[in-house]
Amino acid sequence: MQVSTATKIELVEGLVAAGLQQVEVTSFVSPKWVPQLADAAELCSSISRKKGVKYPVLVPNMKGFQRAHAAAATEIAVFTAASEQFCKKNTNCSIQDSLKRIEEVIAAAKDSQVAVRGYVSCVVGCPYQGDVEPAAAAKIAGKLYEMGCYEVSMGDTTGVGTPASVAEMFKACKDVLPVEALAAHMHDTYGQAVANILTSLAMGIKVVDTAVAGLGGCPYAKGATGNVATEDVVYMLNGLGIKHGVDMDKLLDVSERISVALGRPNSSRAAKALLAARTGIEQ
Repeated sequence: MQVSTATKIELVEGLVAAGLQQVEVTSFVSPKWVPQLADAAELCSSISRKKGVKYPVLVPNMKGFQRAHAAAATEIAVFTAASEQFCKKNTNCSIQDSLKRIEEVIAAAKDSQVAVRGYVSCVVGCPYQGDVEPAAAAKIAGKLYEMGCYEVSMGDTTGVGTPASVAEMFKACKDVLPVEALAAHMHDTYGQAVANILTSLAMGIKVVDTAVAGLGGCPYAKGATGNVATEDVVYMLNGLGIKHGVDMDKLLDVSERISVALGRPNSSRAAKALLAARTGIEQ
């Protein structure tokens, strides 16, 4: 499905208006392979930017960085995996080669005063190799941090993690880099994402990646659903009394609009319940 640039602009600006302090805008991948993202440069130049909010973009290689830099990106995100087989499927190269690519991109970003965030995929399990050892995930996270990533987001790409495996993974990571430099990125394929995030918070993690309405997935991980829904995490944080700055009512508006625009059911359980309650009240 081709989503219009106008719809993407509305989504980004709506999330910022709801109080999100960081919104990953787009990805500068090859338009040939992902035509849905061919408007990356146009999108970056068209959004209204709010002071104090970060608008990172994903870049796969040096060519992607050059396009992002030309579009005036002030922050980028790079990615690799803790699984050799997944890395080859996702980036068409080994982990070692992907780290070499990333090192070149980070060096160029530093020269251009562009901040860099890192992602590690398949940190507890891989659809091709099975379980991933905590030490393997921690090793890659440490390398990204050493290269210059100010923060490294640890991704349970297929959502196979449980509170036990996520805790072991972050325990290993904390031996390699500061907990302040770690983030949690949990997919909800097996319904474990919120529990895994609660575990991450208990481990000292303070940054959590989410997706409004639970959008997303991974073409290289069959059956994987999207990242944990922003609404589900905000609902949990509200219950814990943790301040986060996100306005749930505004977030629900964005969630409903994008679900309608995409013609797909809302994947957030909290959003569905709250929107249903809102409709009942309005009637």
